[in-house]
Amino acid sequence: MTVKQYKACLFDMDGLLINSEDIYTKSFSKVLIENFGKEQGLTWDVKVKLQGLQGPDACQVVLDSYQLNDVTTNMEFLRLTSEEQEKLWHTVQFLPGASELIQYLHSRNIPMALCTSSSYDKFLAKTSHLQEFKLFGDKVVTGDDPEVTGKGKPLPYVWWTGLSKINKGRSEENAIKAEECLVFEDAVLGFISGKRSNGYVIWVPDVRAVEVMEQDQIDELVGPDNKHGTLLKSLEEFQPASYGL
Repeated sequence: MTVKQYKACLFDMDGLLINSEDIYTKSFSKVLIENFGKEQGLTWDVKVKLQGLQGPDACQVVLDSYQLNDVTTNMEFLRLTSEEQEKLWHTVQFLPGASELIQYLHSRNIPMALCTSSSYDKFLAKTSHLQEFKLFGDKVVTGDDPEVTGKGKPLPYVWWTGLSKINKGRSEENAIKAEECLVFEDAVLGFISGKRSNGYVIWVPDVRAVEVMEQDQIDELVGPDNKHGTLLKSLEEFQPASYGL
């Protein structure tokens, strides 16, 4: 069987490469419990709707889901959760297989870009102590970049912007096309945006997210015979050779 030769890798960050999604969950739960009496905290049926969204949009989903619009404002909820998160960003660590994959791709000179919904300040707070992120160089797109502001996931612009950074300085005939890219994601919205970008999605969701999803939804995302993407339990399962890398 012929292996398709992919030429570049585009990475989400939160919940895919690093365990920062756990900090988001802890901070949202703490605020929901201690400030608003929601004893269950942030549950996974709501959590899956937040992944891939920028801060204000994620907060609005929480306010709507827990009927808090008459109790607090989006900006106040964002402030409360951000204060909790800032105490914990320095504890962020790589998820299994992430550091090794970044190092492998770099050693093989395979172009890669980081494409995150996080703001640049939060990107630095989460990653400044993790040296492998320096291997992305200037191929980093954050949620507050002008090219993607107001055009976040599930729209595909963050991936296209990452690819444009990879192609900067390349001739038109040597430019890498979107369909020649692997898009690595953990979130449903990220999967949709990766598919819309025309990339092939390597989907590595949290097992707890999969547990609250219907099988039909999972099947629709990956498509028949994994046409649109492949579901993995961990980046440790990813086999570069299967994608020509």
